Amino acid sequence: MKAEKHLISFLMGYFLYALIEIIARGYTHWTMAVTGGITFMTMCILFRSAPPMPKECLYLLGALVITSYELASGVIVNLYLHWNVWDYSELPLNYHGQICLVHSIFWYFTSIPAKYLYDKLAPQLFID
Repeated sequence: MKAEKHLISFLMGYFLYALIEIIARGYTHWTMAVTGGITFMTMCILFRSAPPMPKECLYLLGALVITSYELASGVIVNLYLHWNVWDYSELPLNYHGQICLVHSIFWYFTSIPAKYLYDKLAPQLFID
């Protein structure tokens, strides 16, 4: 049963992140959809298991999770495989063009609807 819950949260993140990218950039790449799936699955685990804390702290943790996965996937697909899926080199406060402060702030605000979605779905899908 736990594997099914993880699969559901992965698929939700996979499709929702791909949709966000298509709306924002006009296209996406399959690696970003996979990263979105892994990210939302991780955030559901975080939301379920985090000790009580202010929601703003959860949003910050969510932004850190997303930024970390974005860096990991960027190192693999952009720097190692040279697929050039994205490049933030032109943005201020970037790290090797893979992550930047502007997007990390966006990820903070993206964590708000992610937490809302988790809260609405948790009773049906994620609570054991």
